[in-house]
Amino acid sequence: MKQRLLSCVLLHTLFWIVSSSVITANSPPYRQWLPVIFSSPPIPQYVVNAPYFATTNLSERFSELAIFWFGRVSRSQNYTDVRVGYNDNELFLYLAVFDRQLWYDTTPAATDLTAWDAATIVIDTGSSSQLSATSYRFVAQLHGSPEFDARYQASQRAIDGSWRDSNVSFTTIPGWRGDRLNDSNDEDRGWAMTFRIPFTGLGLSGRPPDGTLWRLGVIVHDRDDAAGQPIAAQMWPLTLNLDQPQTWGGLRFGLPISTPPPVSQTQEFIIRHGLNGVTVTDAGVGGQDSNMCNADGNFWDRWGDWSPPADKADVSVQNQSDLADWPCFAKYYLTFPLNSLPTGRTVISATLILSQMGNAQPDQAQPSLIQAMLVGEDWNPNTLTWNNAPLARENVGSGWVGVMSGLPDWNNLPKRKIDVTYGVVQAYNSGQPLRLALYSADSAYHSGKYFVSSRTGDWNAQNRPTLVVVLSRP
Repeated sequence: MKQRLLSCVLLHTLFWIVSSSVITANSPPYRQWLPVIFSSPPIPQYVVNAPYFATTNLSERFSELAIFWFGRVSRSQNYTDVRVGYNDNELFLYLAVFDRQLWYDTTPAATDLTAWDAATIVIDTGSSSQLSATSYRFVAQLHGSPEFDARYQASQRAIDGSWRDSNVSFTTIPGWRGDRLNDSNDEDRGWAMTFRIPFTGLGLSGRPPDGTLWRLGVIVHDRDDAAGQPIAAQMWPLTLNLDQPQTWGGLRFGLPISTPPPVSQTQEFIIRHGLNGVTVTDAGVGGQDSNMCNADGNFWDRWGDWSPPADKADVSVQNQSDLADWPCFAKYYLTFPLNSLPTGRTVISATLILSQMGNAQPDQAQPSLIQAMLVGEDWNPNTLTWNNAPLARENVGSGWVGVMSGLPDWNNLPKRKIDVTYGVVQAYNSGQPLRLALYSADSAYHSGKYFVSSRTGDWNAQNRPTLVVVLSRP
């Protein structure tokens, strides 16, 4: 592909490490936590549940990190994927930013790091709704060398309700993909930043207990020319205010599981488009079409606002660590109505079943961990795009998807299962449909996995996405 021929060679080393890592379906599972009731503070609107790994090198588990996203793709706006995980010693965040022009300060100063391409992470480890001694701010600016350089980062801590410079220990490593830095004549693809924040620097002796909820916010700052014309920063969540932790998102340690009470009898329900008159809505965004994932696409002007044709019967889920290939990245959105389920029951389990019809480059592909996230609002399948698709409200499940070779046997497609019990419990108890977004944190090239969508013809109805819900009997 054209983007792989770009002359940039200073890509963050992690890109190459994780691209060559082999993650198999037998890899150890995420650490899971039992849900607990939080009385104060309120649960944020957007939460990422971070997986725990026993390894000291979290980049080895890159494709299993929790992922969320924010921003837009355009000539003057940036989009960002954020991967999150932790081990016994530190919190690991990795930002991959789609950015057309890359600029950094060759003579950096701590006072203006955010005047260039840079990222800010804010964390509050306590329960206060206002800035306090548990509030921390970490800033890192892009720069040319894929090595740690303390001149390009700074930390702050809130003292008496205001941000003050501090010496909290953390490490950042940048990476980028494009033609060259500090040059307006050529278009680039984007940049990355790794944050490694030791728990000891946050006043802890080790990792937080499972289920601990912190506040988290992410800001991506942008510069597209030498003069530094003002460009609005992109933030997660959208309402983030640096001085008000109650406007930040949530970071929960450990992945959620649902543990229903013991029941004597259960009943299974199957929800699928066209079955018993049910309508399941779904659509893919991003690199869902050959015209959007090749060397000739007009990416910056139209990619983010492109909507797949209404009759497209298959979808792709794809990501990777090499940011140059982001026009191939793809997400899948589904909405399952739950009003056909009887009310007043207990959700025992819920499984999303997808029929895999193929994958990119079978001779080089690797298994993918497909992650399921709840989204909080309705969307129109005929107008859904990368830029207007809802943000993930919370990651609620995942499942491994293997590699297929050869032509699909439509009567015997592999069935890939994702446990979405935790998400169905929330939707069912609130009387809402199950709205999901599927994405991956993949690292390897050719990571795309192709699935049959609800739009396939009736001849292929048995391969449509299916939600199997087990409820208690009355």
